[in-house]
Amino acid sequence: MYYNRFMALSSKQIVRTWWPLAASWLLMGLESPAISAVIARLPNAEVNLAAYGGIVYPVSLIIEAPIIMLLAASTALSLDMPSYRKMYKFMMWTGFSMTVVHILVAFTPLYYLVVRNIIGSPEEIIEPARIGLMLMTPWTWSIGYRRFQQGVMIRYNHSQAVWYGTMVRLFSLIILLTIGYSVGSLPGVMVGGGAQGFAVLAEAIFNGIYVQPVIRNYLVPAPIVKPLTWKAFFAFYIPLMLTSYLSLIWQPIGSAALSRMPKAVESLAVWQVLFGLLFILRSPGTALNEVVVAFLEKPGAYRALKKFAIYLIIFSTAVYFIIAATPLATLWFEELFELRPALLELALIAFWIGIPLPFLTVLQSWYQGAILFSKNTRSIPESVAIYLGVIILVLLSGILWSKTAGVYFGISALVSGTSAQVLWMYIRSRNFMKQVAARDLAFKKTTI
Repeated sequence: MYYNRFMALSSKQIVRTWWPLAASWLLMGLESPAISAVIARLPNAEVNLAAYGGIVYPVSLIIEAPIIMLLAASTALSLDMPSYRKMYKFMMWTGFSMTVVHILVAFTPLYYLVVRNIIGSPEEIIEPARIGLMLMTPWTWSIGYRRFQQGVMIRYNHSQAVWYGTMVRLFSLIILLTIGYSVGSLPGVMVGGGAQGFAVLAEAIFNGIYVQPVIRNYLVPAPIVKPLTWKAFFAFYIPLMLTSYLSLIWQPIGSAALSRMPKAVESLAVWQVLFGLLFILRSPGTALNEVVVAFLEKPGAYRALKKFAIYLIIFSTAVYFIIAATPLATLWFEELFELRPALLELALIAFWIGIPLPFLTVLQSWYQGAILFSKNTRSIPESVAIYLGVIILVLLSGILWSKTAGVYFGISALVSGTSAQVLWMYIRSRNFMKQVAARDLAFKKTTI
């Protein structure tokens, strides 16, 4: 039983693969708002929201950076059992190493060096955040393991398992958040960090069980076309790993910048809530990346995928605009997260600034997927370096200006950096895109 890569791609195949991934990203997007909603209803909400959004989540993300791109690597390179085993070994050792780093940061005096001296977090959120970071210890290895196994399932047309795993994660999260909320006396950042760390562990365990039949039916019997060497793997993966660092480091940089601008605690609290909604609204476009990687090799893929990307742009941008232009945004920020009027005003204005992000996310996934498929992965860290450079420039201007709430410069930096990144990806992928379009045209002529 093999995955047939030589049949022409249909819209039905794209949708069947995309929707479980989009649903998975959507459910993961609900994770942050769920955590924020519970924190907002526990004692000392503003400080705990700032602690979670300004320290716990961004620090955990930057530590996990080396393993986050294993989804793309596994989707592209899991061609046979030896390749799978080689990448599995890399995943396990890297996950272990980064977990040790997480423990050192959370449980030793290194914590104060990172959050006080490097990030420069407001003093009132430093101690509350530490227990949340400690409880996030399972996060790094769990993310690496589940993303690696998800790549295998996506490649062999079992993307629905990604959706199932995310439901396991969200269900576990809700149970843990409910327990924490019911107790009532626990700090919100502790409840949020503990729930998130152990929910993703449950998802990793589920994916590890579900992937076994896929391995037996597809990878074990697959012929070895070209053995994957460590040299070839690292040539492919190191640029992706650099991309992860450059992509994620903006979050602690953003926290550091917002901590040095007016209304620091307010901006960090609003940013946590705002980023959760942005994540949800960008999820349809984010899911396109793995679909492009999995299907671009099939005849007719260029036109079919491009058409689908256009529909995604129209849909996701329209949804964003409807929320921003109607009372839905106020309901989200005020009713769900109980933001007081001053924070609500910050959130609503910042949300309008982010309106180009769904459109940009679809384009980013389209171009990045093509670059990953072409194996020219060096282009991706180039684009992310540009993205990070633009973000830093915008944030620095906010610090120097020092007259406007930091959350406005944070969202402006994200939009500006993403725009620059997408432009560079377009430049670096267009020659390859032309080759794929020409291939599909030749295939079409042979089938007429």
